[in-house]
Amino acid sequence: MLEVQGLEAAYGRSQVLFGVDLAVGEGQVVTLLGRNGMGKTTTVRAIMGLNRPRAGTVRFRGGTVSGLAPERIARRGIGLVPEGRQVFPTLTVRENLVATAADRERRARPWTLERVFALFPRLEERHWQRAATLSGGEQQMLAIGRALMTNPTLLVLDEATEGLAPVIRAEIWQVIEALKAEGQSILLIDKNLGVLRRLADRHYILEKGRTVWSGSGGDLDRDADTVRRLIGL
Repeated sequence: MLEVQGLEAAYGRSQVLFGVDLAVGEGQVVTLLGRNGMGKTTTVRAIMGLNRPRAGTVRFRGGTVSGLAPERIARRGIGLVPEGRQVFPTLTVRENLVATAADRERRARPWTLERVFALFPRLEERHWQRAATLSGGEQQMLAIGRALMTNPTLLVLDEATEGLAPVIRAEIWQVIEALKAEGQSILLIDKNLGVLRRLADRHYILEKGRTVWSGSGGDLDRDADTVRRLIGL
């Protein structure tokens, strides 16, 4: 579904990515791991067209998307839950969810307000509140719900549970597991290796802007010392 090969990207003259390779198959959950500052968020931004790649290719569902405008990439079917949530602070929960809603592929069971509220009952309870008044965990739920309302073929979560209270973190992981059970393809960044080992089909580790390791959950266990060194655990 998603193929990234030899991806390079920069901020001005400062090059950050020097050769990132990864792939996400249909219905897979794939992780992007690494210490802070290794290029994970920049990889996501380059995939989404928010940073124009200097080199390499990004292919999605068989077509090249590298170099396209972000809105065109999103319309191809990639839904982003960005680092820092970035909800629309002055809009209500309901307005955030419907602002970018779309069902371009006429799905048999599309994501709707009712489905998102069933997934996150707390959002239904607060549907009239401005997003700025929500807690961090509630804003993360809202960011996930907003992305799902675009009915994405691929869902990308940058720092899925970073900085959240344990009870909220557990709820987010339950939601991600439920989405996987429904066949949702997911690319996610997080640091909770225990959950990721069980949940994900494949893992990629970045170091200094390069893919330096990839493997399954079993490979994570076999290469435990190497993995801990690369991701700083």
